[in-house]
Amino acid sequence: MERILVINPGSTSTKLAVFDADKELFRLSIEHDQRETAKFLRAIDQLDFRKECVLNALKEHDIPLESLSCIVSRGGMLPPCQTGAYDVNADMLRFVNSDHLVKEHISNVGCAVAHAIAEPLNIPALIYDTVSVDELIPEARITGVPELPKESRGHALNTRAMARKCAEEILHKDFDKCTFIVLHLGGGVSTWLFQNGRAIDMYSDDDSGFGPERCGRLQAAPLVALCYSGKYTEAQLAKLVRGNAGLKAHLGTSDVREVERMIAGGDEHARLIFSALGYSLAKGIGDLATVVSGKVDRIILTGGAAHSKALTGNIISHVEWIAPVEVMAGEYELEALASGALRVLRGEEKPHTFVWNG
Repeated sequence: MERILVINPGSTSTKLAVFDADKELFRLSIEHDQRETAKFLRAIDQLDFRKECVLNALKEHDIPLESLSCIVSRGGMLPPCQTGAYDVNADMLRFVNSDHLVKEHISNVGCAVAHAIAEPLNIPALIYDTVSVDELIPEARITGVPELPKESRGHALNTRAMARKCAEEILHKDFDKCTFIVLHLGGGVSTWLFQNGRAIDMYSDDDSGFGPERCGRLQAAPLVALCYSGKYTEAQLAKLVRGNAGLKAHLGTSDVREVERMIAGGDEHARLIFSALGYSLAKGIGDLATVVSGKVDRIILTGGAAHSKALTGNIISHVEWIAPVEVMAGEYELEALASGALRVLRGEEKPHTFVWNG
């Protein structure tokens, strides 16, 4: 029996599960106090912290390390990758540990945690459908600044899994015969356009709507001015736009539930910011609908923050004229990771090899 440990690091939690083949033994979401994670400047700095969280959880659930056949993690912000599995190798670890070239995403630490646990056990460490899966059509890459082409990066794993689930269970059609716009709502956000099984365009959380902790689309000239204002170092500004922006910057918390409590208590500023959150995210959905001339089978709202009926209701009110909306709250990333790893273990899929010459 193939026993698979699945790890999914998020900005405010570490989700993990253990599967025997396709049977889930247990799952757990370890919530992290923002004061605890704020002391880490970079994602990779959390390696030991996240590893201990995982090891303690396995011990508490009586899962011997020696019983594991494979460890698979959500992949981080690598250079553009293909869909599917990658072995965690030396090049990947060098990349996520590099000081200047790596682009920050909390999932950068995931492959390092998987490798740190798997190496002494002499079992495979994998990532699957990494954040940087890139299937964009050529037109989607072009921007007005040739040195800054659009990059594909975001919640590739969960959005594809939800689109496939919607196709199979709701539309009863093949995934590669459908068109979906999928908005993932978590600590970060991303919006994906899937046509015929391919993510032909997408928005990350710095080029469309803002998120609980992300900056969203900003006007370029003021951002350039801020960069050279002397107020922030490069590292501090990078942390600002990806980790200390959005709801957190305006309201002091990235927890949607806390914001809803603030609104219920009569906080009108919180009400305005929360309304602007849904407003900005809806615009990204509308943008992507134009790419396929509005011919969309379903709009899907997913991720942890999609449990908020106030947030999803706001978004739906702006976009339901485009296509029917399915709220598929939470995520199936753990199942998607386990299924991918199982295919590799059974020889049904061959993992890609990551190469970095930096």
